[in-house]
Formats: sequence, structure tokens, C-alpha cells
Amino acid sequence: METDVLKELFQTYAGVEPAEVSELPSSGSNRRYFRLTAPGGESVIGVLGTCREENEAFLYMAKHFGEKGLPVPTVLAVAPDRMAYLQSDLGDRLLFAEIEKGRLTRSFSVDEKALLAKTMRLLPDVQFGGAVGMDFSKCYPTPQFDARSILWDLNYFKYCFLKATGLEFQEDRLEDDFQNLTNVLLRSQSGTFMYRDFQSRNVMVKDGEPWLIDFQGGRRGPFYYDVASFLWQAKANFPSSLREELIGEYLQSLRKYQPIDEGYFMEQLRHFVLFRTLQVLGAYGFRGYFEKKPHFMQSVPFAIANLRELLDRPYPEYPYLNEVLRNLVDMKQFADAPGKHTLTVKVMSFAYKKGIPDDPTGNGGGYVFDCRAINNPGKYEHYKQFTGLDANVIEFLENDGEVIDYLGHVYTLVDSSVKRYVERGFTNLMVCFGCTGGRHRSVYCAQHTAEHIAAAFPAVKVELVHREQNIEQTFKAK
Repeated sequence: METDVLKELFQTYAGVEPAEVSELPSSGSNRRYFRLTAPGGESVIGVLGTCREENEAFLYMAKHFGEKGLPVPTVLAVAPDRMAYLQSDLGDRLLFAEIEKGRLTRSFSVDEKALLAKTMRLLPDVQFGGAVGMDFSKCYPTPQFDARSILWDLNYFKYCFLKATGLEFQEDRLEDDFQNLTNVLLRSQSGTFMYRDFQSRNVMVKDGEPWLIDFQGGRRGPFYYDVASFLWQAKANFPSSLREELIGEYLQSLRKYQPIDEGYFMEQLRHFVLFRTLQVLGAYGFRGYFEKKPHFMQSVPFAIANLRELLDRPYPEYPYLNEVLRNLVDMKQFADAPGKHTLTVKVMSFAYKKGIPDDPTGNGGGYVFDCRAINNPGKYEHYKQFTGLDANVIEFLENDGEVIDYLGHVYTLVDSSVKRYVERGFTNLMVCFGCTGGRHRSVYCAQHTAEHIAAAFPAVKVELVHREQNIEQTFKAK
């Protein structure tokens, strides 16, 4: 079995066989990760690599960074052929998931901002402190950020994304501007460590602190690149105001290592943001168009939105590249970039005896929840004249308790759909609650669900309709 080598490593390391081996979700690479759990419950992460040189880069860097006191996983055991190893288990909390609410709504909480600020303050320690004593010849596939690696990534964009869209362009003129961009990027060379794929999916959160993973593609290079990589990560969806705050946090930490001209820093950063955006579009194109992995294509609209925002202030150094990119973001297939349309969730209460509501958007109706199994206050004379909006009916339903459990399940289902609809740029979702008369249980459930969605997703518009009561309410998107 594929995992036998990991089990043997675990046996050697822990002195017992693992009680459980479970594969973890895959990342963008071909490496595979497993959690191996001992009978007592302690666990480690097992890694099966496909490239010995890449494994060697990780093993060297993990040891080097660990000796510098940087928060990285500890390598616990390595297979003789260096194709598999065990590392400490940092848990399951990715920074990407910890900031999920902010990513979906573009309204980041105090706690989310605090985590992001910690991460940005950590970055210079990795770039400068981590570079001290590092043998960059151990890096893979190249020891430094140079003209060849820049042009690799630009051609990755050209062949794997740009040509795949069908957009026509003059290749010689585009290559001229690629060379100009290369020259601008190389004027920022430094002896620092460039993480290269520094983004929220490669940061774990353990005990409230950021920990770094997947740094094996790093090399010597300019520190601007990692700032661009993190703050303009496509699906991170950071608003410009938050980016400015986090750049401030980064610069404050950076000054421990060298003085900074903020004007020059911001101007040079723009070029790295453009380059990184083109690089990730190339990666999305290769993984999506050629490897047929649809989840990579879901990030394309976010990267296109970043590119569109960048082009609001053109780059005079690359006139033809500007023209091509403007034509690219204006293509029909990219017209519905995130933020162009607001998701509207229509929540309705209704009486089954009068029929399930039609969906005027033509999307098929969304959710229809049957509330008739919940204890009905309407069977008692005292409550018949009231509705699910009145205090005595609310008290009856909540004291009974069935409706609380019921809505807990509803929220889980609806929240998951709202998140995915926002990510995919959908504009309409319908959520309906039916009971016998459309007066008590369905009204209570619809009202509370509408309020829940409006509170949990401020960027979503919620339209509430109690059909049988002729009551309507709108919660506007912020």
C-alpha cells in the first residue's frame, strides 16, 4: 500500500503502529498528506512526495527555519529514499478558513484583522532572519529570483491562460513588454528569502498564532513579491483599505531590518502585484483548462477583479501589455467578476394549502422547508389570532424547543449555499418555509432565518416576505 512507508516511519518514531491513517485534502501540488494517529490520540502528519529535490528543499528549510525559532513544522522522521517523511501536526485550522466570513463579505472582524496583522508582522522575520546563514543552493527548482524564472512565469501566463481564452494579440510586442517588466522587477534584488507562495492557504493557525507551511518553493529574491502574493491572493478578497492597514503592519516590522522609503516601496510593489497576478492566472489556467480541475477556475474571477482594479491606474512602462490586459478583463466570460453583482436571498413564509411560492428569477426555487412537524401554537385558541412575529407565539415556540433545533439544521444548510453562491458570483437564492396556515411556525422560521443571513453575511441583500400576512421587509447589503 502507498501508506506502508509512512506506517513504518511512524512505527520507528513512536514505537507503536498508528491506530488510524487518514488522507488530508490535497493542495495545488502533487504531494499527498496523511494524518497518522497513535492509539493514545497523538498525531503526526505524513507526507508522500513525488520529487526528491523538492523534498530535500523542504527538509533543509524546515530544519534551518526551526533553528532560527521561526514557527514551522518539525520534521520527525525521513524515509531512506527521502521520498516520504513525518512532520509535526499543526492541526486543521488554515488562516484561509479562519478569515472565511471576511473573505465572503469583505467585512473583516477585529479577530480576523488581528490574525492577518500577526501574519504580516511575521513575514519580515522569515525574509530577513530566515535568510541569515541559508544555503540558497538547496532551493528548488532555482536558487534565486532571476530573469529566467520571471520569464518562465510570464510565459506560463501567456500560454496557459491568455491563449486559452482565445484573445488575439501580437506576441512580439507582448514579449517586449515582458522584458520591460522583468527589468523593473530585477531592480529590487536583495539577499532576502522569498517565500514565493506566501498566502493564507499556506499559513496554519495554532493557539492563535500563525505557523508557516509549504515554503519549499522559496529562493533568494525581493521581499516585495511575498507582500503582493499575500495581500492580492485571489480568493482572499481583501478590500483596499485592509490592504493598506496590513502593509502598514508589514512596514513597521520591516523597519527592524532596514530603513524604508514608503513612496518607492508602494510604487515598486505595484509592479510585483501585476506580475504575481499574471503568474497565478497562468497557474489557474494550467490547473483548470489543461488539468481539468474546476476548483482552480473558481479563483479566476477574483484574480480578474484584482487585475481590473490594477488597470484603473495604467502601467506606462508596458503600453502593449496594458492594452492586452484591458482587452482580457473586458472579455464576455469575465464580465461577472466578484463584486459586480450582489447576491439577493429571498426568504418567504407561506401556507401549503395555498401552494409553494413560485421563483420569479427562474432559478428553480432554492430551498423549501416544511415546518409542519414543529409543535403548532395555532392549535390552541389563545394563539390563533397572533403570528410568529408576536412575543407570546415566539415564547411558546422557543420554550417548546423544537424550532431551535430545527433552525440550527436550516442555518447549516443555508449558510453553506450562501457562501458558495457568493464565491461563484450567483445573484439569487430563494429560501421558503411552509406550514399549515402560513401564520405561526413558518413566519417565525422565515423571520429568524432572514435576520440570521443578514447578520452573518452583511454584503448579501435579504428580501423577507410573509406571503399570507402581506408583510415585506428588506435587509440591504452593506
